[in-house]
Amino acid sequence: MAVAREAEPISSLREVKEAGLDREDLLGIYRNLLITRGIEERGHILYKQGKIPGSFYTGRGNEGASVAIATAMGPDDVGTPLHRDMGVHVTRGVEPWRILAQYMGRADGPTKGRDGNVHMADSNLGLLAMVSHLPAMLPVAVGCALAFRIREEKRVAVAWFGEGAAARGDTHEGMNLAGVRRLPVVFICDNNQWAYSTPTHLGFPTEHVADRAQAYGFEGVVVDGTDVLAVYREARRAIEKARAGDGPTLIESVTLRMEGHAVHDDAFYVPKYMFEEWAKNDPIERFRTWLRENADMSDEEEDEITGGVKKVLNDALQRADESPLPDPSSLTEGVFATPEELDTPHHK
Repeated sequence: MAVAREAEPISSLREVKEAGLDREDLLGIYRNLLITRGIEERGHILYKQGKIPGSFYTGRGNEGASVAIATAMGPDDVGTPLHRDMGVHVTRGVEPWRILAQYMGRADGPTKGRDGNVHMADSNLGLLAMVSHLPAMLPVAVGCALAFRIREEKRVAVAWFGEGAAARGDTHEGMNLAGVRRLPVVFICDNNQWAYSTPTHLGFPTEHVADRAQAYGFEGVVVDGTDVLAVYREARRAIEKARAGDGPTLIESVTLRMEGHAVHDDAFYVPKYMFEEWAKNDPIERFRTWLRENADMSDEEEDEITGGVKKVLNDALQRADESPLPDPSSLTEGVFATPEELDTPHHK
């Protein structure tokens, strides 16, 4: 039996305005959605050309949730987006050419060629780079939230994890401490229904991951991850609630991973009908249709946005390809922090 609240869709422009978005914001969201998918589509091409070392991961089908949540964050908030959350980086301001440079291990990528192609973040934009054992980022975000509480800063940490990661101990530890201390953190579960090849019914016994929130002493919300505006509304509510000192929220964004776990995985284990049904709710096409029907987006406006995005991405690809490989002599630079480099050294 579900205990988490199930979010309703947003149906009118009035509701959108009440949620704090104007028409320009809506068009900006659409642009970020297109850029996000375009970056990953070009990443596929680069991989096939042999220009991306290692494997390659995308978040196709998850663009709506990642862009929406990043849009709801404040400028001083921090987040720990994962490999399905490219829209967070785009929305927070990471330039597309730097992301493509990161894919190729070039010196101008956010990690300057020192980490995996999707293990990136720009700390100047309030983002913390992920690690492969994904729920390990939850305690990191909770630690940020604890620091905000101690410093009496009106800032919020947003922590992403997948439904498979919900089975690990660091997920429990992070949520338990956040609940006990009522910390300003929002947990985002990207539930794409398959932890690699394991379906959700073999991953947890509750109907929803968000049902667990009650046991930790805070609210759980389930939202359709393909509904950009509903995700934005719930994320904004949760973030502002945390900022006001009213504790954490667990938001479960339900989507389907529309590609394999990575390029080496053809997702043969996912029933074909699931792909067909979820493809009907592609978050970008769904939001485009909403804009046409509710915000009077004209042909001219749409053409201007899509044409602009195409130019940005083509220019980004060229610039990234021209970025040099890192100098081997600089291998350890930026890898280890010294006390002198820290804003607030731990020993003071």
